[in-house]
Amino acid sequence: MTRPADDGERGSAIVEFVFIALVVFVPLVYLVAGFSAVQRGVFAANEAAREAGRALGTAPDLASGQARAAEAVRIAVEDQSVAATDVRLAYAPPGAGCGAAGGYQPALVPGEEFSVCVTVTVRIPLLPEFIDANTATGQFLVERDRYVDG
Repeated sequence: MTRPADDGERGSAIVEFVFIALVVFVPLVYLVAGFSAVQRGVFAANEAAREAGRALGTAPDLASGQARAAEAVRIAVEDQSVAATDVRLAYAPPGAGCGAAGGYQPALVPGEEFSVCVTVTVRIPLLPEFIDANTATGQFLVERDRYVDG
């Protein structure tokens, strides 16, 4: 029995597979993990802003409303597995975007409108901690009921 002429090619398929796996699949998995982290941050910011707005909009006074809003933000970001230390809660006057948020405090009077802004710092896996320029901001417009007691 004679041997085929391509004996020098034996075992090259496993080398090619390992090379392709390292060059293509590892970066692809990293990209999927990075995009997942960013999307998780976006979901956390939007959900936290909505829940904080609902909590504050139905509160009887500002102090208890802010405490309820902070707790709602904490729960919402933990639900998306985002560290609560990377979250900032702020309020903006009606018509202003989240860029103007920070110095405004809602009065919680009947019929008042304001925005709740939650900014989440998104951490990409395997990048150093000082690289935190990626942020996601969620905004929720709150309109207090005009017909509330007190």
